[in-house]
Amino acid sequence: MRAGAREDAFHSFFESHYADLARLAYLITGEAEVADDLAADALLEAWRHWDRVVAADSPIAYTRGVLANLARNRIRRLGRERRGLLGVGLLWRERTQDVDVPAVVDVREALRRLPYRRRACVVLRYAFDLSEQETARTLGISVGTVKSQTSRGAAQLTRLLGGLPPSADDGTRWLASASRTIVPPGPSGRGS
Repeated sequence: MRAGAREDAFHSFFESHYADLARLAYLITGEAEVADDLAADALLEAWRHWDRVVAADSPIAYTRGVLANLARNRIRRLGRERRGLLGVGLLWRERTQDVDVPAVVDVREALRRLPYRRRACVVLRYAFDLSEQETARTLGISVGTVKSQTSRGAAQLTRLLGGLPPSADDGTRWLASASRTIVPPGPSGRGS
């Protein structure tokens, strides 16, 4: 592929998928302020390996996988940093057991409480409407793992959100509709 055509193809890919990648990063990490950076980093990696990306069965699935790995690494790094700070007593705070949670709970906060793999599976399956196979390919895990992690994640979210009544399908319709309203801020600070 000639250089100009390569750049045009990537530019088109970038324009088509940047906003969704930023939204995915936001839903996985729960951090609006880093979602744009993670999406940009994933696209930078896609550019660096563009020949491999376009040769993949699904270039966007490949790039979502890169983003998911970057997000997982960030979450792990922050967890290690936090444990280190807790170890020296710098982030001590009183822990309480809130048995009476409010009837309305922020979906983003509930997503943050899920373990990374469950969160990624639930977000990709219900917020991005990916199939089990696409989700497995994106995260580099088996379809069986996607099924179990999605099921456990949806059940955990339902509990965290105060046992919202399940829909006729599998109890996650509320997540799909709620996730459409969760848009990370764009460069201007407003939703993209």
